[in-house]
Amino acid sequence: MDHINRIELQGRVGFVRTNEFNGSKVANFSLATDILYKTREGVAVSETTWHNIVAWENKDMPDLGNICKGVPVNVVGRLRTTRYTNADGVEKTFYEVMAQKLRILEDTPDPF
Repeated sequence: MDHINRIELQGRVGFVRTNEFNGSKVANFSLATDILYKTREGVAVSETTWHNIVAWENKDMPDLGNICKGVPVNVVGRLRTTRYTNADGVEKTFYEVMAQKLRILEDTPDPF
């Protein structure tokens, strides 16, 4: 049986931090995805989820310097889970998407 760890997200960039390690650029940024639906009463509702993204410079990445707040992007990658114990002794779980492909999208109007 093959094991698959693949996630694809499309949304807008929030916070961005770009660094360089051993000559390679890496961008850490948050990505907001929305699910839009209508309630039984017909009221439009938007539910936002924030994702942590890590993108290393490679051939499938645009110039990481072009990733800035508000830019719509499509990310394909894998989900990575990290567990750690904080200074208060509480175990925390942190989820992030390790981007394998990233595409900057043109602005498109929201469907609602």
